[in-house]
Amino acid sequence: MKPVCLVVGAGAGLGGNVGKKFSAEGYHAVLCRRSDAEGLEALVEDIQAAGGVATGYLMNAIEDNAIEDRIAAIEAEIGPIEVVVYNLGAQIGNRTLEDTSYKAFEMGWRLATFGLFRTASVICPIMEKRGHGTILVTSATAAVRGNAGQHSHAAAMGGRRMLCQTLNAQYAPKGIHIAHILVDGSVDAPDTLGKMLGPERFKELRETRGAADGLLQPERMAETYYHIAQQHRSVWTHELDLRSFSDLAWWNH
Repeated sequence: MKPVCLVVGAGAGLGGNVGKKFSAEGYHAVLCRRSDAEGLEALVEDIQAAGGVATGYLMNAIEDNAIEDRIAAIEAEIGPIEVVVYNLGAQIGNRTLEDTSYKAFEMGWRLATFGLFRTASVICPIMEKRGHGTILVTSATAAVRGNAGQHSHAAAMGGRRMLCQTLNAQYAPKGIHIAHILVDGSVDAPDTLGKMLGPERFKELRETRGAADGLLQPERMAETYYHIAQQHRSVWTHELDLRSFSDLAWWNH
């Protein structure tokens, strides 16, 4: 039975590539995403064609018990979850305070913070019993810098970062490694950046900045995720930034 890497938020960019990397290294990749069954099946087929093992599920993480039930089913039917990659985005776009509804603000929190809390509430006790486990949490610049128009996103991601710290404070001594991975730049991802920009602008950006390594490449990011998951506990990374060599760091803006 292979160890399981559960990816919550497995799109065609970072999440899918992390699943591919872990599968190539001997894990059973379980890929969960909210929509696009065809895209999910394509990811699973790509992994299987490369000789890996993968299973895909459509899952709306904000639905009651969706996360909890899925984790329980994976543990019972597939195998022990050794690594969780929490990769759900919570970006609703730039909005003034007046244009940020209560519903929109709450949605960011539900995706970024409450969803991670629910995931940890189920998987951390399981990992604690085993004495080991890894939770890799994708985050964003908004976790450390609140820009204008980012009321929901900054509050949600700031909460995500602090939640990672509190989880580490409780569970690191028990053998569970939680890493907050701050993505400080644009990712070459069709499901996220591509949808935000539209096909023409995204294609142009890929051909200019992307061709010069100015966009974060998901397959390279996946290598970092895998490296963190394999670290010895004497040298655990709890937080790190990822950005292209040509981007200004968040603290220099």
